[in-house]
Amino acid sequence: MIRFLAARLGGMLVVLLVVTFVTFAVFYLLPSDPAQLSCGRPCTPENLSVARDFMGFGKPWWLQFGDFLSGIVAGRTFGSGPTAVTCPAPCFGYSFQQSAPVVDLIGGRFGVTVSIAVGAAVAWLLLGVATGVLSALKRGGPVDRLVMAGALAGVSAPTYLVGLLGILLFGFTLDMVPTHGYVPLVESPVDWAWHLVLPWLVLAFVHAAIYARLTRGQMIETLGEDFIRTARAKGLTEGRVVGRHALRNVLLPVVTLFGIDLGGLLGGAVITERVFGMPGLGTLMIDAVHELDLPLLLGCTLFSAFLIVVANFAVDLLYGLLDPRARLT
Repeated sequence: MIRFLAARLGGMLVVLLVVTFVTFAVFYLLPSDPAQLSCGRPCTPENLSVARDFMGFGKPWWLQFGDFLSGIVAGRTFGSGPTAVTCPAPCFGYSFQQSAPVVDLIGGRFGVTVSIAVGAAVAWLLLGVATGVLSALKRGGPVDRLVMAGALAGVSAPTYLVGLLGILLFGFTLDMVPTHGYVPLVESPVDWAWHLVLPWLVLAFVHAAIYARLTRGQMIETLGEDFIRTARAKGLTEGRVVGRHALRNVLLPVVTLFGIDLGGLLGGAVITERVFGMPGLGTLMIDAVHELDLPLLLGCTLFSAFLIVVANFAVDLLYGLLDPRARLT
């Protein structure tokens, strides 16, 4: 198990380094110049050169990459003298347009995204797996057809459309839940949950449809395996056969998909945050694109990639727990 963990951890670090290099190269080899935005008017060549040196863009890009990596570990200082700007470790860049380290800006928005993602993920996982198992056990019946019809609707409908329909129905027509805004958990847990009910339901409906279809197909295939027939021949109850023997095998591909979906959503639920007016990481990333804030955009992209890599690492660990054979690979 220790060797399994060490191999997965080493692979995760290599992937993070490669992703960091590629992302840095893509953003800093673009024709746009962040120093141009901070140069002022009139922007003389001398002022532009001073702005580039101050922001760290005057060096070759490979030296900039080295400074970026060292800043993550030891922090960075931009400029010198009384006008110097310090970015403490871990420094993923400094947003000169917002006069704040990128880590601070991400940290201020991450709580919103986590609140949306985790609540929705729990809802869609429980709903999708439960309806998928039920549909498989009732294969060909009215329940199966109803669940698959709902799953088809969820898979086909875009997130923004489901969100707008939810706002129209539950927000304006029935006036049951808030339609926009976010209340921090520390201020009021009840208001926090109440403002998140509709985003949770929207994301759960869209994602649970995929999980229901996947679980149904895997459950039908698993129930036809020899070890299931052996378990039934031993006189085990149907609930024990399904819950203890079949479901454990069904959850393997579900865990993989769940890790990828949750990691991506933690990196920023862009559409959902926009539809419901919530200031999360997705909104921060869109604002960075509009303002051409490359340090902030780079930091948000790397943070999203980091979450996806960590989520895949967690999936590998769960694989090792659910299927000991995975530890040998």
